[in-house]
Amino acid sequence: MATVTVLERTPEGRLRKPPWIRVRAPTSARHAEVRRLMRAKALHTVCEEAACPNIGECWHERHATFMILGDVCTRACAFCNVKTGKPGPVDPQEPVRLAEAVEAMGLEHVVITSVDRDDLPDGGAAQFARCIAEVRRRMPHTTVEVLTPDFRNKPGALETVIAAGPDVFNHNLETVPRLYRRIRPSARYFHSLWILKRAKELAPGLFTKSGIMVGLGEVREEVLQVMDDLRAADVDFLTIGQYLQPTRRHHPVVRWVEPAEFEDYARIARAKGFLMVAASPLTRSSYHAGRDFARLRAARHARMEG
Repeated sequence: MATVTVLERTPEGRLRKPPWIRVRAPTSARHAEVRRLMRAKALHTVCEEAACPNIGECWHERHATFMILGDVCTRACAFCNVKTGKPGPVDPQEPVRLAEAVEAMGLEHVVITSVDRDDLPDGGAAQFARCIAEVRRRMPHTTVEVLTPDFRNKPGALETVIAAGPDVFNHNLETVPRLYRRIRPSARYFHSLWILKRAKELAPGLFTKSGIMVGLGEVREEVLQVMDDLRAADVDFLTIGQYLQPTRRHHPVVRWVEPAEFEDYARIARAKGFLMVAASPLTRSSYHAGRDFARLRAARHARMEG
C-alpha cells in the first residue's frame, strides 16, 4: 500500500499543500467569459461557492456546475465553503435562465446541484424537476446529471426528481460513517445510501453516482467498506478526491493522500464492480462529468454485451 509523505506545516499549524495538489489561478479569457455569463444570468455555480480547485480548467473548457435554489444553505457541514443561514425564496425564473446559459455554453452534458433547503416542504425537488424540463425543452440532446441533497424528511421529493428523467442521479456520501457526526452532523449515512438505492429502484436504467473525500481522518478499511456499501446499493460510478480545507473554521486536512493511493483505490473499486471510477487528488463530483458520462454509457453497453 502507498505511504503518505510527511509534509511541513504552516505557522498556523495547517499542512502545506504537496506539489500534486497545487493548481494555477484562473486567468484565461474563456474563464472570464463564463464568469460574465453567470453574472448576466444571475446564476450560482458550485465551482465558485465551494471554491473548487478545478475552476480554472473547467471554465476554460466552458464547463460549469450550476447550483440552484440560491447560495445559502440550511446546513453547516464541516467541509463545505457554501454560506449557511436563512435562504431566500425560490426563484421561479431560475430554471429558464439556467437553460439559457446551457444553450449559450453549448453544453452536451450539464450538472445541476443545489444547496440544502431543509426549509422547503419538498427540499427543492420541484425546482430540480423544473430545471431538467427547461434544459430538455431548450437543449433536447443535452444529457442531464443532478447532484442532489438527501431530502431527509421530505416525502415524495426523490420521486419528483426521478420522474423528471435525469440521465445521472448523484448523491455524495462525502465521508465514512464514523466521521458523519463531525463532518456531516445534519445528515445520516444510511439514509444517503437508501436514497441512492431507491433512485435505482424507481428508474432501473438510471445511472447512479456517489463520491467521498479522503484526508479527513478515515482509514483505508473504512473507504473499502464504503465501496461495498455503495455496490450493495447498486451504484454505478464512484468518485474519490482529496479533501481541501476551505478556511480555518472548517475541518482541518488530516493528511494528504498520495496519487499512488488513489490509483490503488481506483483499482479496488473497479474490481468490486463499479462501471466507472474517478479517483485522484483533484477529482470532484462533476469534474470531467461529460467525458465520464460517455465512458459510463460505453462501460454499461460493454458489460451487457459481455
